[in-house]
Amino acid sequence: MSNRKMITAALPYANGPVHIGHLAGVYIPADVYARFQRRLGKDVAFICGSDEHGIPITIRAKKEGVTPQDIVDKYHEIIKKSFADLGISFDEYSRTTSKNHYETSQDFFKVLYEKGKFTEEMSEQYFDEQAGEFLADRYIVGTCPNCGNENAYGDQCERCGSTLSPSELINPKSMLSGNVPILKETKNWYLPLNEYENFLNEWIIEGHKDDWKPNVYGQVKSWLNDGLKPRAMTRDLNWGVPVPLPGAEGKVLYVWFDAPIGYISFTKEWAEKNGKDWKDYWQSDASDLVHFIGKDNIVFHCIIFPSMMKAHGDFIMPANVPAFEFLNLENDKISTSRNWAVWAHEYVEDFPGQQDVLRYALLSSAPETKDNNFTWKDFQTKNNSELVGIFGNFINRVAVLIHKYYDGVIPQGDVNAPELQEISKSAKEISGFLENYEFRNSLTALMNLARFGNQYLQTEEPWKTIKDNPEKAAHSLFVGAQIAVALAQLCEPFMPFSSDKLLNMFNVEKQSWKDVETKSVLIETGHTINEASLLFSKIEDDVIEAQIQKLEQTKQNNKKTNPNANPMKEEITFDDFTKIDLRTATILEAEKVEKADKLLKLTVDTGVDVRTVVSGIAESFTPEEVIGKQVMILLNLAPRKIRGIESQGMLLLTTKPDGKLSFVTPDDSNVENGIEIG
Repeated sequence: MSNRKMITAALPYANGPVHIGHLAGVYIPADVYARFQRRLGKDVAFICGSDEHGIPITIRAKKEGVTPQDIVDKYHEIIKKSFADLGISFDEYSRTTSKNHYETSQDFFKVLYEKGKFTEEMSEQYFDEQAGEFLADRYIVGTCPNCGNENAYGDQCERCGSTLSPSELINPKSMLSGNVPILKETKNWYLPLNEYENFLNEWIIEGHKDDWKPNVYGQVKSWLNDGLKPRAMTRDLNWGVPVPLPGAEGKVLYVWFDAPIGYISFTKEWAEKNGKDWKDYWQSDASDLVHFIGKDNIVFHCIIFPSMMKAHGDFIMPANVPAFEFLNLENDKISTSRNWAVWAHEYVEDFPGQQDVLRYALLSSAPETKDNNFTWKDFQTKNNSELVGIFGNFINRVAVLIHKYYDGVIPQGDVNAPELQEISKSAKEISGFLENYEFRNSLTALMNLARFGNQYLQTEEPWKTIKDNPEKAAHSLFVGAQIAVALAQLCEPFMPFSSDKLLNMFNVEKQSWKDVETKSVLIETGHTINEASLLFSKIEDDVIEAQIQKLEQTKQNNKKTNPNANPMKEEITFDDFTKIDLRTATILEAEKVEKADKLLKLTVDTGVDVRTVVSGIAESFTPEEVIGKQVMILLNLAPRKIRGIESQGMLLLTTKPDGKLSFVTPDDSNVENGIEIG
């Protein structure tokens, strides 16, 4: 096992914020692993950055009426801050629109081109004549041939989940103009993945059958069994890294060609800042490369990117790709488009100072080998029962009792006490799980040490023995202090903010993982600790209920056929409704109300009588426009004076998207006045 760790985390798309699914499935486990490797004394480069190319970016930009650069600038900063706020300890977090990344990606492409690794192929692709550009798969919509969904994309149907190609769509249309696109010939550069099947079979199927996760190994095996085909490494787009070849104007590198090269370009940036050689991490057998990704990225990190690096010839292959499955939210699939998510930046605002609670909750529910579920009630239980009730309770008892009985000075104890062996045992157990990417088991092992500490104190009862057996009380709190400091050291990869608080509380420095595994004493007799403070606080029901209601509101919004519609008013009974007298009527006369820009005074024939109605419609209609208009009127509304004029009734109108008012009128213009509606 190498002393150098090149750790990458999947590049988040800069077309929206980061949510808990991203955190649980990639970034928090990757951070735990990187922090742990640093504690082992390894030379670690933990690298990530925003993926700022690709169709989702351009779709978002068109929807918001801004440029793709505007979109990535906005979300890069939101994402970067969210990671920092949650303690994700990247050594470098960069972006794929940087000059360095463009140069690195283009250099990589040119090496493959000059080595003859690409094939040039002509193909017919959909082209929007009105927009004057080739259409990416996501810019083509039509009817899914499998389920009949009329809004399926050219690459996928989001209703049935089928993977599609644009040619399979029924009645395809361009999202840019709405027109039917034509097929037009274009040239692109392809990487013949079929030529790398033997290499991939030997490297992964034979070489990693015993140490890679079954979900990763199984998916790769399935792809290889089906046979690989050449894949285009360039696209006809205007947003991305330009293809560095003459005659390739209007073409960019395929986003899944340039994005993983971001790991390399970002490492270059970090190495230059820190006096390192980036090649030591990417081109040396003394380095272990580990990719943390979600399951939807397995094919890119285990087939396409390794094939690219093999074609280049200078790069090492990943030692492991511990891909995670998906995290659901309240038993429903997390969806950015439906706003069904818990957003990282909103969590930090709603739960200030409680970053470690989220880290802990997501790690304990991490979807390591199958999809898992996050609920707010479970989050509350993990905090209140485990972090407060077990972990925090033990720490607090130790620190408070040492201050109460020994003025904050660690008492005398037996350094060979058998209970102290539990520390070394736990440290080795956690280490073994983390080396195997078993984060849930490692977290359980950490909490088991806190449980052991609680049980030990409960058995020893120093608050009782202090009276008749002070030596025993001193020893039990000496042992308790060793366990507490061990927890302060061992929890750092999982809960870094709490670790810092604990180290400060016990007035100790961070030690290496090896020291915790081997030293019998982690805090000496006679050492003075600082005042005790609560690590975690109970989360009350009303706080959780507010989060559940926020999701419930999202659910209601998703049911709307018109996203701009106001919520339904308070429910009424049928008897309430029968009291309402709605009638057809005609406006006979209209004039502006003096010194009132919004009001018109109307004379209305209701069929029952002719009456005066004052209505706030003057900004949408002139008096001349409404005379002779057939309308609907609430007849039995109690009269009230408006600007000294008695108004008898209210006309029915609605607001259009442009803010102007529109009358609610009968379909048949020949309906008599006074006809009841309902």
